[in-house]
Amino acid sequence: MARELAARYGFALVEALPASGHALVLDGQALLLHTLGKGAPGPVGVDLVGGASEWRRKHGGGRGQGVAKACGLKGGATPRVLDATAGLGRDAFVLASLGCEVDMLERSPVAAALLEDGLARARQGTEVAEIAARMRLHHGPAVAAMQGWNGPRPEVIYLDPMFPETRTKSALSKKEMQAFQQVVGPDEDADALLAPALALASSRVVVKRPRHAPLLAGFKPAYSLEGDSVRFDCYIAASSGLTSPAAGAVTGGTGS
Repeated sequence: MARELAARYGFALVEALPASGHALVLDGQALLLHTLGKGAPGPVGVDLVGGASEWRRKHGGGRGQGVAKACGLKGGATPRVLDATAGLGRDAFVLASLGCEVDMLERSPVAAALLEDGLARARQGTEVAEIAARMRLHHGPAVAAMQGWNGPRPEVIYLDPMFPETRTKSALSKKEMQAFQQVVGPDEDADALLAPALALASSRVVVKRPRHAPLLAGFKPAYSLEGDSVRFDCYIAASSGLTSPAAGAVTGGTGS
C-alpha cells in the first residue's frame, strides 16, 4: 500500500524517519502526517468514523448549520456538490451525511493521500460507509479540473481556499492543523477559482471565508451568511448572467 501511494502521489519511500520536517507514516491502521522533532504536535489524519466527524454528524445541527444552509439544503433539497478545495474533507463529509452526492477536488498530494486513506477506512463496513460512498475524490489543480469537468454537472460548487494570513496568538489554530497548513501551503490561485466555478455550477457557488476576510477576487456575492468566526458568501451561477467575477469587482472589498 505504501508503494502504491508513493507511486500515485509522487512520494519518496524512506526506511527511517528524518530527525525533523514532516513525513507520512502508514502504520497498518491509518495514514498519518507526522511533524518530526522535539516538541512536535501530534499527527494529522482523516477520521470520518469517530472523533470530530462523529460529533458533528450527530450534534452539529443537521441542515440548520451554516454550510448546509449556504449550499441550499432546505426542505428536501439535496444538491449535487463539487467541493473544489477539499482539504481533509470535513465540510464535504457534513454535506454527504445530509444526503448530498459530493465530488471533491484536492490539489495537494499530501491532503489527497490522507483523504483517500480516510475514505477507504470509512467504506469498510462502518456505520458511515453509506455516507463515504457518496464522496468521490479527484486529485489535481481545481481550476483546470473545473474547466475540463466531464462528470455530472454540480448544482453547487463549494470553495474554502487556504489563504496566507497573519494570525494573532489568540487566534492560532490547533498545532496539528498548523502543521498540516505548513505542508499543504496556501491556495495561491484562490482568486482564480471563482470564474470557472461560476461557469460550471448550475445553481450557486459558496465561498467559506473568515468572517472579516476580504471577498474572493474582490467580487461581491449575492448575499452572505455570517457566523461567529466565518461567513459563507453565496454567488449566483453563470446562468443568472453573472458570468465573470471580473465584472463589477471591487478589489479589497469586504463582506462586512
